[in-house]
Amino acid sequence: MKTLKEKIIDILISSKNLTKDQVDEAIRIQKEKNIGLDKVLVQKGWVTEKELLILLAKELNIPPIDLSRYRIDPPILTLIPDRIVRQYHLIPISQIGKTLTLATADPLNIFALDDIKNITGFEVDIVMSTDSDIENAIKKYYTKDVLKTMSDMVKDIGEDDTIRVVDDADEKLEIDTSLLDESRKAPIVQVVNLTIKEAVKQRASDIHLEPEQDGLRVRYRVDGSLHDAYHFPKKNQNAILVRLKIMSRLDITEWRLPQDGRFKIRMSNKEIDFRVSVLPTTYGQKVVLRLLDKANLAIGLDGLGFFPESTALFKEAISRPYGMLLVTGPTGSGKSTTLYSIVNQLNTPERNIITVEDPVEYEIDGITQIHVRPDIGLTFANGLRALLRQNPDVIMVGEIRDSETADIAVKASLTGQLLFSTLHTNDAAGAIARLIDMGVEPFLVASSLIMACAQRLCRKICPSCKEQYEVPKAMLDKIGLKPEKGNIFYRGKGCSACLDTGYKGRMGLLEVLMVDDQIREMIVKRTPSDEIKNYAIKNCGMVTLWDDAVKKFTLGLTTLEEVLRVTSEE
Repeated sequence: MKTLKEKIIDILISSKNLTKDQVDEAIRIQKEKNIGLDKVLVQKGWVTEKELLILLAKELNIPPIDLSRYRIDPPILTLIPDRIVRQYHLIPISQIGKTLTLATADPLNIFALDDIKNITGFEVDIVMSTDSDIENAIKKYYTKDVLKTMSDMVKDIGEDDTIRVVDDADEKLEIDTSLLDESRKAPIVQVVNLTIKEAVKQRASDIHLEPEQDGLRVRYRVDGSLHDAYHFPKKNQNAILVRLKIMSRLDITEWRLPQDGRFKIRMSNKEIDFRVSVLPTTYGQKVVLRLLDKANLAIGLDGLGFFPESTALFKEAISRPYGMLLVTGPTGSGKSTTLYSIVNQLNTPERNIITVEDPVEYEIDGITQIHVRPDIGLTFANGLRALLRQNPDVIMVGEIRDSETADIAVKASLTGQLLFSTLHTNDAAGAIARLIDMGVEPFLVASSLIMACAQRLCRKICPSCKEQYEVPKAMLDKIGLKPEKGNIFYRGKGCSACLDTGYKGRMGLLEVLMVDDQIREMIVKRTPSDEIKNYAIKNCGMVTLWDDAVKKFTLGLTTLEEVLRVTSEE
């Protein structure tokens, strides 16, 4: 039977990729440096790893796999010892029944396959991958001790990237338990720090630490989508969670009830706030951390991804001395970020700005912020009623949830205050109907409302892997799109910069309804929302969420799939 080296030579010569002289030189270098023939060929630039993979896979009738884009479940990794993985330079990727599938760059090494059969007791199936992809996968997935490896990675963090907890509660706790001692050990602290650092590096909005039967799963939410980050051993689960609870000033002895906390870190010369939620589950306490980076607010209205025309309407509305501005949309649509950007823009020494929030997300210097506490009677309505006696110029109400809050908010906006808030409706015109449904008189809504806007967040195409592609005409016809420049559009191919999603970053989609005299009359007459929306489109040039999304698609900022996902209710 021919060796892999002989197979490579035969294939490359027959495919006319190499000359006889090149083969002789490659063999000479291989013997001198004692490295694989495939490495020599790649280093010389005569063939790429991917080309070599395709040629060999076709010749040997073995499926090729792009291991860099393949996620391996952690339990699979435990089936083969670390030393065997490194010795034979292969990695298990899946297990179905009694068959274990391995990714290897040397499928002709029958000794390795027999050895693994004997060790695992499984039948072995193989797929082919490049040598470098397997090397990277081993570095990524296979460690003798997860904590040790993470600790080594922390050593590589520069001084500017170290994480320091501001007002760490650790030293203030008088509880002396073995679990508390374990949570203070350097490896645990480093693991938590690295988990946070990587989340910041990947632009995550949330970190999920989820106890499972066999360990602790860590996921990051990036651009609205969750993806796996780490999987820690079960034995370290509680120590990691206790460390987070200490940082959050929570009761580490309470394991039965939900808890909420927050902490602040200083990293790379900036402070980042974390909101923490702890929830008891079957396999332990699940912790979700929301990252609140105030640097995101510095971008202002101009940096939210809205078109200039929409931003101009916003700026016109917030320049009014009094009245109400409502931002609507589902949870996670960016409403809070928009409100904070508005407040940040209006934050000057001449204005008294007060907010009522549940909870306070970003702490902003120069404004007064009230954290709602319904358990002691401090509701949105009570907080709003109280702050009106504090001589405010600008008021931000986190959300109008009930009729009492709605009534007070509307009346406040009619008595000299500029008020911003949010509602849960699908479109801008729906905000009018929601206020009336809450019991606010139509004439009060008509008199107070300056502007209502609906908002969504849409993922942007990754600039590092952006490519042209042709959208089927049938698909364009289906959505009623007739582009002037043919049907060539853009998408992200997927790369390391975007975690192979094809998207990086998000931008806002906006539907703005400016209230004019005609719309005020329609509100007083209780005209249905659909009629108000149609009037605004025809007579005021209102751009709907769908129109805004399609325009961003045609400009190559996002994809058709993302447009359809975000505007499905349209």
